[in-house]
Amino acid sequence: MSSADSAAGSSVTLENSALGDDLTGSAGTESSVSTPKRFTFFRDLAGLPQSAALDPVSRELQAESITVRIRWFGLAIGFFYVNMVYRVTGRPELNAMLTLGMLYAMLDTLASLRGRILLSHYRIGISMMEALFIGLLCFFDQGVGSPFRFYYFLSLLVCAIRHSPSLTFSSYALHSISYIVLGMYATPNTPDEGVTVILTLVFLGWTAWAITALTGLLKSADKRLFKLNRELQKNQQQLEARIAARSRELQESQAMLVQQEKQAAFGLLASGIAHEVGNPLASISSIIQLLSRKNEDPYFGERLQMVDGQLTRIQKILRELSGFSRPTSRQSTSVDVHTAIQESLNIAKYYKRWKGKHVHSQLQEGLPTTRAVYDQLVQVLLNLILNALDATEEGARITIATSRPYKDGVPQPWISITVADEGCGIAPEAQKQIFQPYFTTKSTGTGLGLFVCRQLAVQTLQGDIRLVKSDASGTTFELLLPIIESPDADSSVIEMTPKYAT
Repeated sequence: MSSADSAAGSSVTLENSALGDDLTGSAGTESSVSTPKRFTFFRDLAGLPQSAALDPVSRELQAESITVRIRWFGLAIGFFYVNMVYRVTGRPELNAMLTLGMLYAMLDTLASLRGRILLSHYRIGISMMEALFIGLLCFFDQGVGSPFRFYYFLSLLVCAIRHSPSLTFSSYALHSISYIVLGMYATPNTPDEGVTVILTLVFLGWTAWAITALTGLLKSADKRLFKLNRELQKNQQQLEARIAARSRELQESQAMLVQQEKQAAFGLLASGIAHEVGNPLASISSIIQLLSRKNEDPYFGERLQMVDGQLTRIQKILRELSGFSRPTSRQSTSVDVHTAIQESLNIAKYYKRWKGKHVHSQLQEGLPTTRAVYDQLVQVLLNLILNALDATEEGARITIATSRPYKDGVPQPWISITVADEGCGIAPEAQKQIFQPYFTTKSTGTGLGLFVCRQLAVQTLQGDIRLVKSDASGTTFELLLPIIESPDADSSVIEMTPKYAT
């Protein structure tokens, strides 16, 4: 059941409307769809707020609120007429009848305040009761010419607001029977009462049709507004989700920019150090070689060779750091993942927490290549290895393994690279946030390592990275990369301990 009061003046107003924002391209605007002014009378009469279109249950309760007001209005007029007009006959009987009506109105009001509708399952019974009530009021007053006959019109108005057109016309039929019976049994006061009965019935029927048509129009408008309001709310939710996604992407882009700026600064610093230190080292190496050729003392020559070997090692470290810090290429090429792993380990071995860790590689032979930006793949692998080094204590084992996953005996189009450590694991409540920017469990961490890994793995490398397990026995991350070549892979696995592992 719809209510005319909510349809009558309802306006759909949504703050931050999705529809308005989609059209204007800005959030935080207000979009409203209002009913024409001619529909606001019933809402103003009911004192209801100019709010969004209501759902069916709320509309029914709002309609009940209107009918309660109409009942009290009619009772107030009735009591005034009976007790203030001295020519009224049957005043005690009329006051008693109006008191009964007031008791019913009180019960109806109480039910409305509790969010209920009094006798909602006995609607035709209520119409019969009202027809009898109005007929008795007219009978004890002036018969068919009594002013109480206008209660029939109020009753039809209430019925049209609350119920369907069929019930409204049924109420009209009951009221007509009540009025005809009144004309048959009431004491005639004037010879024109027959004409009064006919005209009243005609106007009552016309009123039933007019009110039904009007309330039907208002209810239809309210339903359309309710549907539109739901669409606006849906669009608003979609827009809010898009705004949240764009904000998240912006935050991630800013984090990536910060990380890239740091890496660029580190690259400039490393290149400068390599250049400034490399030249003196080259000079020292030349002097040592010259001394070695001129000095024939075996003991002294052996010591010079040891010094030259250490200088060579320093030069190699500088070359590796300089190579890692060079401007990265954006060109995707065919990459052997084992080569990228080897370079990542060559860089990670200079990390301060490398000492005392047992780093092992289990690399499957014959793996296909992947298409990737080589420097970015090295960066992802290096971040995972450094995290594993930070998570483990001296004597712990770190394993880097490669394989090609199989499902139901069918090789998958992925290369799997796992980095497993024997650290303390990641707390369950933190596992959902580890790939978010600026989230870290380290006291000195930036919170960008795994975030950068995820961004590069998904967006640039066209793969994925995930946390396989993390508990008290350790943590395992898996990097999945797409295959671009599919030769028959050798299932044999080479287990090796790099020469630089300690």
